[in-house]
Amino acid sequence: MKSEFIAAITQLSSEKGVPKEMVLDALKAALVSAYKRNFDSPANDLVAEISPDVPPDRASIDKGGITILRHALVVEELDEEQPDGVSIHDQITLDEAQRIPADKLMDGTVALGERITVDVTPPAFGRIAAQTAKQVVLQKLRDAERQMVFNEFAERKDEIVHGVIQRIEQGTAIVELGRAEAIMPRAEQVPTERYFPGQRIRVYVAEVHDTHRGPQIVVSRAHRLMLRRLFEQEVPEIYSGSVEIKAIAREAGARSKVAVVARQQGIDPVGSCVGMRGVRIQNIVNELSGEKIDVVEWNEDPARYVANALSPAQVVRVSIDEDTKTATVVVPERQLSLAIGKEGQNARLAAKLTGWRIDIKSEAAMRAAAERAREVEEVANGTSEAAGTTPELAEAAAPAAVPAGSQPSTEVRAEG
Repeated sequence: MKSEFIAAITQLSSEKGVPKEMVLDALKAALVSAYKRNFDSPANDLVAEISPDVPPDRASIDKGGITILRHALVVEELDEEQPDGVSIHDQITLDEAQRIPADKLMDGTVALGERITVDVTPPAFGRIAAQTAKQVVLQKLRDAERQMVFNEFAERKDEIVHGVIQRIEQGTAIVELGRAEAIMPRAEQVPTERYFPGQRIRVYVAEVHDTHRGPQIVVSRAHRLMLRRLFEQEVPEIYSGSVEIKAIAREAGARSKVAVVARQQGIDPVGSCVGMRGVRIQNIVNELSGEKIDVVEWNEDPARYVANALSPAQVVRVSIDEDTKTATVVVPERQLSLAIGKEGQNARLAAKLTGWRIDIKSEAAMRAAAERAREVEEVANGTSEAAGTTPELAEAAAPAAVPAGSQPSTEVRAEG
């Protein structure tokens, strides 16, 4: 094959970013399509052969190293129903096969039931194919390029990649990721961040879909798993597995909570994530535009875990009700607003992190409730024992009595 043709294939392969073999496969398919279209061939079992290394002294150089081969089954008479399911268009009678010139018979023996390979390349086919196969080649290359892009990002799903914002369309950011474009819908954006064309950002690859219009990639800055990937990049102990992230609760742009646990003795999981003088956690906070991050220690004891999750608030005690999956938390009066957080954010994130319904009460409220319960109990006991109890007092005290068989929830004192 002429060196110009080889150079063209190499250049096309480089421009499209696909292997040279893929370009040759696309060209072969285009040549078969061009042959069928121009020579009205009904045969199905056609293949194109391209020889990039054809020596200059070979006669096939006139064809450009391109050969169209037809595979056919030798039969006595053409029959729609062959035992092996061969189409009638891929059959050839014995008489016709015997008239094929020897130089055209490439492979096989001319005998009944045998398969033969015949060279059906027409004269000057290279010029004809070049005119008719262009669109097929380009379409095949586009399909191959799309498939390569899809495969690349399917492997990078759930990872963080670097991108550049190209434009903003109706609130959706279009992000360039090398050879592909991704979309970042408004729901996947951080509300406190502002995006503009040309901005370089790091995004989390949330979804990759293969559509008829090419791969569709959805990226996110608000996904909670982006926080996990950032911790893996900044904290070597998490990357190596000596510290494990057990749960993440995030309200993007405002606050996040991360529960960690050590898998090796002697390692402080919270200290590992925070780093010396808070360097590690500060790098993550800077990447997330100042989003506050609470790193708490996970504990298999639900009471201690809930108490830790409400950090930075100090907890006096936690009562656990396994049946209703509710944790009643008692905090000092001065810590009540801190435990609840602005608009209930701290308590809401702690509930997401632990999976428990959290009921926060102050010590003063608990003492007042206990005092009222004691007074009601005294009244109930006094009316039942006192002589001459009036019906009105007995009726007033009866609803306040503790039902038979009820058990108070257990209280577990947790370290704040």
